[in-house]
Amino acid sequence: MTTLRQDHDVLLLDLDGTVYQGKRPIVGAVEALGRGTERQFFVTNNASRSPTDVAVHLRELGFETSEDFVVTSAQVAARMLADRVEPGSSVVVVGTDSLEAEITQVGLVPVRTADASVRAVVQGHSVATNWSSLAEATFAIRAGALWVATNVDATLPTERGLAPGNGSMVAAVRWATGVEPLVAGKPAAPIMHDAIRSSSAKRPLVVGDRLDTDIAGANAADIPSLLVLTGVSTALDAVRAVPSERPTHIGFDLEALNRPPAESAVGPKPGWSIHVDHGVLTVTHDGTSEVDALDGLLAAAHAVWGSPSEATANWDTISIVGDGVDSLRERLAP
Repeated sequence: MTTLRQDHDVLLLDLDGTVYQGKRPIVGAVEALGRGTERQFFVTNNASRSPTDVAVHLRELGFETSEDFVVTSAQVAARMLADRVEPGSSVVVVGTDSLEAEITQVGLVPVRTADASVRAVVQGHSVATNWSSLAEATFAIRAGALWVATNVDATLPTERGLAPGNGSMVAAVRWATGVEPLVAGKPAAPIMHDAIRSSSAKRPLVVGDRLDTDIAGANAADIPSLLVLTGVSTALDAVRAVPSERPTHIGFDLEALNRPPAESAVGPKPGWSIHVDHGVLTVTHDGTSEVDALDGLLAAAHAVWGSPSEATANWDTISIVGDGVDSLRERLAP
């Protein structure tokens, strides 16, 4: 049996919501990833920690990796700045000491206050970000400094739920300056391109839990993807996904990597039919085979995404019909 992971030489794995949440691994994630022989690179938008710190955290949770297999948006943002400003230029850092260290490593000078010598601003996630740090970034950008954001995730998954992410802080500076930043992290392409270069991937697969970052980033870089429903995006989000955020595969968790590719591929599935009438999307199982909730989800997504009919694209209610479909009904609940 050929599995999904065997079709790819490198997995480009998201972290938060995909392999762990906070200080806990996603249930079954360590075991699922441990069954493969392909190279596994961890690609994260979170710029608050160094690759070494990320690797240590992963090993503490049971994952086998090292800092050589971690790509962060902080590294990519630093490289983008080094490509655009003169060596030795001053850069206002809004973020953690780890982000500051990445700026130093590429030959630039990190500072925390804006003055006439500043040539750029880099902004990444930090729980210590406050009004003063946002103000320094604003002063520099309004004076003409180049602005690079490590990522624009509006939220960040935590053990207590979704918290404000770097994108929420970026939005404040955007409003104050009227300027759009260059973006290093997903869904922008730079982090995916850097991950491919670092891994020398020929047949990569992006694996993540967010349609608007992981999957959109994969599509921007023309890489196939697997959406896992263990984090931010839900099954209903997947069915409603806009074209730029539609994954190649969908799985309830990382175990989808160890199953045949056809089992997670978006497409029609035996026993399932989908139609839209008067704003209601009806997903029906005909009872001729055992109910598989994932099959129902994949069939529904395929019907909505692939239909040229305006009626199929426009619906606001979903109905699940058939015996034994409670699991799918729960998955697709608003």
